[in-house]
Amino acid sequence: MQNSHYFKVAEHNLCINLIGLDDELLSLIPSFLPFILSDRPDELLFELDVLANLEPVTGGELIRECVTGNGYTVVYKFDDGSYQYIIQDIKKNDCCLLITNSDFSKCKCVIYGDKSQRSFGLNNALMLIYAFAGSYHDTLLIHASCPINNGYAYPFIAQSGTGKSTHSSLWLKNILDTELLNDDNPVVRVLDGTPYVFGSPWSGKTPCYRNKSAKLGAITRISRADRNYVEKHAAVQAFASFLPSCSSMKWDKTIYKNICDTIVKIIGIVPVYTMHCLPDDEAAHVCYNEISR
Repeated sequence: MQNSHYFKVAEHNLCINLIGLDDELLSLIPSFLPFILSDRPDELLFELDVLANLEPVTGGELIRECVTGNGYTVVYKFDDGSYQYIIQDIKKNDCCLLITNSDFSKCKCVIYGDKSQRSFGLNNALMLIYAFAGSYHDTLLIHASCPINNGYAYPFIAQSGTGKSTHSSLWLKNILDTELLNDDNPVVRVLDGTPYVFGSPWSGKTPCYRNKSAKLGAITRISRADRNYVEKHAAVQAFASFLPSCSSMKWDKTIYKNICDTIVKIIGIVPVYTMHCLPDDEAAHVCYNEISR
């Protein structure tokens, strides 16, 4: 028995097939509800089969074990360019076994554990597939908190715990007509030469899953400081600032090049800044006045 579901995220169409499972898909990934499609689209970014049983593939090269912040991912690569991922929670319980082809357009997985663990595994698998399949289409899944103001999106990037969400909340409090698009993983996509930011089904601890988009206004790195001021970056510094916030695989030369090429396109169109700041109301006004020009 196959139960197929379709979604559109950042104008990319996705298909998830439950095969031989009794799970209700949206109970596992409720954040996908705003992105649901009623019918199968003509073109798909990727198709994922979620199976009742799937055996690991042997003979792959162990690439690395990645620490993801909320768990671990073990990566294997095969001679034909395909991948196998073991996705684990923070206690190193296996939650998902994912096998993909080289461009992530065709994938299959099995999810393990209780409902919370299966949900965790499936969500993380979908993020991973989306990021790397999207790299072939000028699409970046970024780690950022992103408000919208006056028709433009302003993603704030930084290492976890630096204050991205805090700065977004200061904009919501102090800058008129500001709304939150996504608080952890918005999508940046270049369409017809124009970069846009889209909401996504992945928003960290903040339940902000909006099927909405806006033109990219600026990219701003948040840096803690003892006073509030904005620094604009030249091209090389802009690239170096933005790259760490993009989901990527440096060991996959094709995907990594795709991501770097997309970054170059974006920073050639929109400015990149660092906001050196305190977590106060003045910081929001200083930042807004500089980057929204």
